[in-house]
This record gives sequence, structure tokens and C-alpha cells, in this order.
Amino acid sequence: MCVNDIICCGAKPLFFLDYIACGKNYPEKIADIVKGVCEGCVQSDAALIGGETAEMPGFYPVDEYDLAGFSVGVVDKDKIIDNTSMRAGDVIIALPSSGVHSNGFSLVRKVFDVENADIKTPVDALGGKSVGETLLTPTKIYVKPVMELLKSVKVKGISHITGGGFYENIPRSIPDGLGAEIAKSDVRVLPIFRLIAEKGGISERDMFNTFNMGVGMSIVVAPEDEERALEILRGCGEDAYTVGKIVESDTKITLL
Repeated sequence: MCVNDIICCGAKPLFFLDYIACGKNYPEKIADIVKGVCEGCVQSDAALIGGETAEMPGFYPVDEYDLAGFSVGVVDKDKIIDNTSMRAGDVIIALPSSGVHSNGFSLVRKVFDVENADIKTPVDALGGKSVGETLLTPTKIYVKPVMELLKSVKVKGISHITGGGFYENIPRSIPDGLGAEIAKSDVRVLPIFRLIAEKGGISERDMFNTFNMGVGMSIVVAPEDEERALEILRGCGEDAYTVGKIVESDTKITLL
């Protein structure tokens, strides 16, 4: 989440620090957590230069822990992504998410009653995976494909789709007088979100206002750069696709 936020302004992540707080320090568990952090650093070309593990009995239950992170990136001033060049007619490219990522889990826990329900049995709607396995899919890190894209294409805006979904995140990269126009039918919604909506009786608007719905990041480029951008992103292993366009509007985002 940290490094995905950093690349939204065109910066390259440099280093990362982690902080783990727990009720009891189980060395094997802490080592496993840090191993995951290290893998994230490899995926984002960032160095893990330090961190802290705080054992806090009485504050955290012995089997619980909290994980936080901090990252620094760098970008030349003249290469900072801003939205001043965005125009009506620009296209919005979607980078698929790997799942729920790290947002909306308060609602997810309530919908599936994860503390009490069976979340280990395979579910056909999830391609044979269990609910638990699907929810534990790691958040996708977009650093390398976006850095590669920035080498060749003028990017006018990037939105990291986190808490608040489409309605709160995409507008952040769009200037006043313009808006994003996206057809919901063009969004490649992942099965887990359909299951959440069905089981929780959640409206379509609330789903798009809470979850990433299968789009982890959106990128705005000029129409003449669309094919080149898609080619570069797909060459980096991303199943990128065009999901909408920029239009003249006083409404920052419209889902049709």
C-alpha cells in the first residue's frame, strides 16, 4: 500500500521500514511476517533498511499483532505527475487487482462472520478456492510496470484504488471541470466482490464506494498514447485494459 501510493506522483520507492507490535513475540511468526515484507520490497525495488518489533503484553492479546509500514520515494521536480495536462478525451486504463487488497475488511469480516464461519471449504464461485484463501491473497504491487510506463509515456494521472473505492479515489487525480466516465459493464469485477455483494446484500453503489472491485490502479493517458501504454503494461505482466474516459463535467466520476 505504501509503495503503490508513492508511485501515484511518479516517484520511485527507495526504502521501507516496518513496525510490528504484538502481545507475545513468537520468533517464527515474526520471521514469517518479515519474510513477506522482504518479498514486497523485492517486488518494488525498495530496500528494507530497518524496523522495530514491539512486544506489548497486556495491550495486545498474545495471538494478535499489528503491522505498520513507512516508505520514502524520490522523483525529479519536473517529472512529478500532476493533472494540469489532463483533457477531455483522455483515456483511463485499469490495472487489475489481485483481490480485496487491504481495504474493506471490516465489512468483509461482518459479511462472512470470519471468526465463526467455515472459510476453509472450497467455493465454486471462487474457482475452487476457499473464502479464507481468497481473502489472504497479497495486495498487488504495481511499482515495476508503472515505472516502466513512465519511461516512455506521458502519464497525466494515477489513482490507487484503496478505501473508498472508485468514488473516492479516482477523483483525486482529476482537475476541476473534468470527470471520469466509466461503464460498470466494462469493469472486470472479480468473483470475490460478487460473492460479498450477494452474501451481504450490499448495493452496487456501496460496493463501488468501498472496494476496488477488481481495479487496483487507474492511469490516465492521452488517446494517442493508449495502445503504447497498454503494450508496455501488458509486457510487464499486467492484464491492463481501457476502462473509461475523461469528459467535461462538474461531477468528478460517473459510473454508467
